[in-house]
Amino acid sequence: MSLRQTLAGTGVALVTPFKADSAVDFDALGKLIDFVIKGGVEYVVTLGTTGETPTLNKQEKKNIIDYTYEKVGGRVPVVVGIGGNDTQELLKDLQYFPLEKAAAVLSASPYYNKPSQEGIYQHYKMLAAASPKPILLYNVPGRTGRNMTAATTLRLANEVANIAGIKEASGDMAQCSLILRDRPADFLVVSGDDALTFAQVATGMDGVISVAANAFPKAFTDMVRYSLKADVVNAKKLNDQLIEAYDLMFAENNPAGVKAFLTELGLIANNLRLPMTPLSSELYQQVKAYLKK
Repeated sequence: MSLRQTLAGTGVALVTPFKADSAVDFDALGKLIDFVIKGGVEYVVTLGTTGETPTLNKQEKKNIIDYTYEKVGGRVPVVVGIGGNDTQELLKDLQYFPLEKAAAVLSASPYYNKPSQEGIYQHYKMLAAASPKPILLYNVPGRTGRNMTAATTLRLANEVANIAGIKEASGDMAQCSLILRDRPADFLVVSGDDALTFAQVATGMDGVISVAANAFPKAFTDMVRYSLKADVVNAKKLNDQLIEAYDLMFAENNPAGVKAFLTELGLIANNLRLPMTPLSSELYQQVKAYLKK
């Protein structure tokens, strides 16, 4: 089975639960993993940006990867996030982190440096050559400060053997349509925007790596499955119910929004690591009101 088939549908970018003293809460992480798998997600993504990776040290990251493999226990594939803006350091990370049990490596394009399109291409080319697992590109210009164009994505897809797909979170539907039109047959394209997933799957995307699926795994995965089957009526019903939740999740920052939902669902404690802070009390009340509905 190709990676495009294996990772079709809904992947969930897991949050990292913390205790009151800021230590990683592995018991809560285990509860969350069980919750999303029982909810029907096709795979989990550990150490995505939603996992507050900029504030985790290397040992914590390694422990989280090992724990995730153990807890998932082969029930669904695991994708590991390894991204950054220092190409040489990432080459070391690809050797350091345990990737034997990973289906793929998700790597966000370099942030802050604002490299040219050629720089982005060469960065990923080096990572692909060094990675023991297929690389999924991750284009998220709202966080990185630089958009990876459709031309660069397609160049990587066609010219670099170990690049297997992209999480596209530019929000640019014209750019997404170009990638979908011209991609190689086995190249995975998934959404990185929960609020756009319904529309993007309708235009040909293979699924999503979702934040909302942490809190609403069943409703969200069902929505995506209906979309993939072109059952627009049922997909729209579920998406309409979730629109307000998407807004609340991203109103201040990610993952403060989704962590508020997960706290109210009794899955984790509402703790984040600075510079991230919990959702403001006004928005938190809106989360509670939405869940009551």
